[in-house]
Amino acid sequence: MKLTQIRNATLKLEYAGVRFLIDPMFADKDAWPGFPGSARAHLRNPLVPLPLSIDELLDVDIIIVTHTHQDHWDEAAQQRIPKDHLIYTQNERDATLLRSQGFSQVQALAAENNIAGMIISKTEGQHGSDEAYAIPAVAERLGDACGLVFRHENEQTLYIAGDTVWVKPYVDSLNTFTPEVIVLNIGCATLDGLGAIIMGKEDALRTHQRLPAAMIVASHMEAVNHCLLSRKELREFAAGQGLEHQILVPEDGETLSF
Repeated sequence: MKLTQIRNATLKLEYAGVRFLIDPMFADKDAWPGFPGSARAHLRNPLVPLPLSIDELLDVDIIIVTHTHQDHWDEAAQQRIPKDHLIYTQNERDATLLRSQGFSQVQALAAENNIAGMIISKTEGQHGSDEAYAIPAVAERLGDACGLVFRHENEQTLYIAGDTVWVKPYVDSLNTFTPEVIVLNIGCATLDGLGAIIMGKEDALRTHQRLPAAMIVASHMEAVNHCLLSRKELREFAAGQGLEHQILVPEDGETLSF
């Protein structure tokens, strides 16, 4: 397994001989405004450039879009990805959206999927607090976002948790699949007055406490305006817990092998 942190939640994954691109965001630095009603909304997104060329990113077999928020599926990706590329989405609603954007080879994930000789399971999460989802307009804005578990007899089990806070479905996924490698979207993206809508540093510690043998990989950091947790802060936190070798914080463009 080779996992490359690209930028934000964009990942390139080589798993059991298959190359995946997860949550493509291809925009140039500063291409669009900060998310309204979120922390540091005066900043323009993305905050940093891509570390690899788009041609390199598109040298993959399968694309998976966990949800269609702009920082996971942006206009630049829609323009540059070939319309006949194989793409999987979290549900039929998102698949319908992508088809309306001109993509012809879009499939919605089932709960469990046999894809290219591996099992990919779709997991649930919650893209914000109960209080945030109690407000209809905010709930509509946050929507659904899935996670992904990859399994193959020749690979370690990989769990990409997706955009979620710490909720029972996340813990259930840890217990059900006992992944050996866990990618956390951990930048502590924050809405004004409503708190974090993805995980933060304490969730890395809680994940370790649940599965002490697992390697934890930090993603979704330092690339969009509302992500407040820095790599430096997370590394210092991990070191303070004696976990600097189990909570990995890759730079954009860095590849980890497992």
